[in-house]
Amino acid sequence: MKNDQIDGNKEMIAFGLMNIVGSFTSCYLTTGPFSKSAVNFNAGCRTAMSNIVMALCMMLTLLFLAPLFSYTPLVALSAIIMSAMLGLIDYEEAYRLFKVDKFDFCICMAAFLGVAFISMDIGLMLSVGMSIVRALLYVARPATCKLGNIPNSTLYRDVEQYPSSMEVHGILILQLGSPIYFANCTYIKERILRWIREEQAITDSKGNEVEHLLLDLSGVTCIDMTGIETLLEIRRTMEPRGIKVGIINPRREVMEKLIVSNFIEKIGKESVFLSVEEAIETCQFSLDVSKSKNELSSVNSSVTSEGA
Repeated sequence: MKNDQIDGNKEMIAFGLMNIVGSFTSCYLTTGPFSKSAVNFNAGCRTAMSNIVMALCMMLTLLFLAPLFSYTPLVALSAIIMSAMLGLIDYEEAYRLFKVDKFDFCICMAAFLGVAFISMDIGLMLSVGMSIVRALLYVARPATCKLGNIPNSTLYRDVEQYPSSMEVHGILILQLGSPIYFANCTYIKERILRWIREEQAITDSKGNEVEHLLLDLSGVTCIDMTGIETLLEIRRTMEPRGIKVGIINPRREVMEKLIVSNFIEKIGKESVFLSVEEAIETCQFSLDVSKSKNELSSVNSSVTSEGA
């Protein structure tokens, strides 16, 4: 509540030990309800010693004052808790959460309304379930973007974020920003193929064919065998179209798996680059060489036809 650093693991260990010890004397389960924390905070408690004082007061109350409290309406007891709880609601923070991230706001409201009107278990399950669904969506649909060159620099950034960035003719640069494994392999493959189709639709009208596909793996923290097979399948799909596949700056853990699985041997060491700039220079040199060969072959064919 006051930006104190709390170790949740130690708190759970303490609860577990107290419940184990209390089970030998048929005690109630030990928990840390939010309502009790709210009452303690509003009462001015600062240290854990307040729990010991509260336990002693509770023991004396149960032993000597319980008959007097038996006539107290439950509504009055709940009003004490609710008055303390209302003081802990940060309306400005909830509004800021709504402006920044609507899904986070929905999770927050699901937890609040579930606990307030149903039960604590239902509220927690709703919020945790929605958080898990969001995490699965992020994992199963990772971010991919097409990179372009920032004018008058050697930087390559997302073309949607930086509309002024220029695409390199004949080269498609895609950046993958998440681990590649069985849960998102299909989506990554479909997304890459969609980028290829969109790029080919654009280049067909302009006459510039895509001949190189560069995958920036600097943001890929890990990869499994399904992910490696996906990369190989992408390469096999690109080969009939005359598109060469290269990878850029894979991390050490990813590179080790690619080497052990013989992926590097299959695509060739010349298809692995340290930076986007190096990959672009190599691909442009390859494009210039192939263009020169095509021009030379066309000249030779025209000379042969004239001589005939």
